[in-house]
Amino acid sequence: MRPHTLGILGLGAIGGSVALQAKRAGIPTVLGWCPDPAERAAAAQQGAIDDAPARAADVARAAELLVLAAPPAANLELLERLERDVPQGAVITDVGSVKRAIVARAEGLGLSARFAGGHPLAGTHARGFHAARLGLFTDAVVYVTPTRDGGVAAREVAHFWSETLGAHPVVIDATQHDRQLAVTSHLPQAVASVLASFLARTAPPGASFGPGARDTTRVAAGDPPLWTEIFLMNRDELLPALRSLEAPLGELERALELGDAPALSAWLGSAAAWRRRLDP
Repeated sequence: MRPHTLGILGLGAIGGSVALQAKRAGIPTVLGWCPDPAERAAAAQQGAIDDAPARAADVARAAELLVLAAPPAANLELLERLERDVPQGAVITDVGSVKRAIVARAEGLGLSARFAGGHPLAGTHARGFHAARLGLFTDAVVYVTPTRDGGVAAREVAHFWSETLGAHPVVIDATQHDRQLAVTSHLPQAVASVLASFLARTAPPGASFGPGARDTTRVAAGDPPLWTEIFLMNRDELLPALRSLEAPLGELERALELGDAPALSAWLGSAAAWRRRLDP
């Protein structure tokens, strides 16, 4: 799908980057809305959008493809509030990192044939339009989650991500997506935040932090309200993932208690080998 008019609700790092790349790719009209007038003005001034209507409904009524790029709970509310405003034949997608709730909401509203969820693996802990940038999605994986009987809409959304934004779409069931992301995204966020919270409470006053602490806690700087929504929406998958950490932590504790150098080396070596494979 290559829309003549693209509508984006939410102009933060992801929504703003969609707008910037869409204009660079030659989409004739990009409309954007977010609750903050200053953010709308900034996006218009920097050429990311052609117009910034004051109401989300005005964007929805004009869009051939409508991208919901607000936080997850706001996307659910926007979908329900605006579904009557979106023209027949238009396609709706989102960019959230939890998919079951919004896919189910689209199905419940009778939008199965017109909606497909989307989730680009290109997030950043920065927020607001100032964090948007060209090329954010280039070669990034983007998950596309169809509704029941929503194969056509999923193909249209996948085509938009690949042909307009340069991403690599992967079609995946919403339940499978949420189970996978609980382990690969939401758990790392939780662990980074646990470590950051621990360091904040226990590090000696005036202590310096080297690359190890900075790298392992980077994503802990993410937006707390956003991650609160994500954690709660996917809590049935995140809780088992959190509990599964008890076993490897126990292995480390036992190796240290026993002074077992071979076990400790094997434990560290397994982790090191996996991490090195991520960056060949």
